[in-house]
Amino acid sequence: MFRKALLQRLGRVGGKVGVLIGCLMLPLAVQAQTSQAPEDSQGAPRPEAQSEIEKGPVISQFRENWILGELRSLRQDMMEYRNEMTKQVTDRELEVADKAMGYATNTVTYFFYLIAGAASILALVGWSTIRDLKDNVRVYAEKEMSRLTVEYESRLADLEKELRKKSLTIAENQEEIERTNEIHSLWLKASKEPSYKEKIELYDRILELRPDDPEALAWKADAALELGEQRWALSLCDRVLEVDEDNSHALYQRACAWTGLGETDNALRDLEQAVNQSDALRQHARAEEMFQPLRDLPRFQALIGGEEPLDP
Repeated sequence: MFRKALLQRLGRVGGKVGVLIGCLMLPLAVQAQTSQAPEDSQGAPRPEAQSEIEKGPVISQFRENWILGELRSLRQDMMEYRNEMTKQVTDRELEVADKAMGYATNTVTYFFYLIAGAASILALVGWSTIRDLKDNVRVYAEKEMSRLTVEYESRLADLEKELRKKSLTIAENQEEIERTNEIHSLWLKASKEPSYKEKIELYDRILELRPDDPEALAWKADAALELGEQRWALSLCDRVLEVDEDNSHALYQRACAWTGLGETDNALRDLEQAVNQSDALRQHARAEEMFQPLRDLPRFQALIGGEEPLDP
């Protein structure tokens, strides 16, 4: 309908424009015909032409009024056409806006129905209100948080306990390493020290770092024997054998102490146990000066194998 009205309006305007153009071209055609008419020899115009000239202004005034009227009518038609176009465009925009508002209203309505339906379903399955739902969620969240808190606190406590234990172990290992290094240094000094008194002092320092060390006690007993302290050496060997009754070095040193004290039977008994555990001590017994009182005894000869003593 809008296209049909537009075509009709354009047809009317086109017709008026054509008429107006024809009216404007008519005087030009008349003037051209007039200029081509033959004149007389004196150059005076004909009576018909003179009458046309006299009538010309009246016809021209009428024609001018008619043209102005047509122009006014054409302008009015154009204004009406523009107003009609503006009205139709405005109506179309209002129609589009009305449809958009309708769509928005329907969407909100459907969304409200959806929420109402969801609330009804929640009410049917046991959740009476949204407040109850929120309270239940809060209670559940608090329970879960409490459970997780207790669980992680327990894990952290175990981890802290394990870290403390490892820290203590590392500290103890560090102290043991330092103690071992110091003891090793003291053993090196004792092996190079020519004085037996100084050796005994170094062995005492080793025993301060590691009490009841069998090796330190046995070598301290050896140094005491070299100083002629048989009973002291005997006491030191007894301390070693209380901890390790099969310590061959302590048995050998105690046999030497028994020999110095004149206890031959005890000396031979300890020497027998020592050489049975270590053949190297048998070789040392052959060259040991402290066993000089026992060399003529058959039992001693049987223990050392009856070979000639080695050079000390």
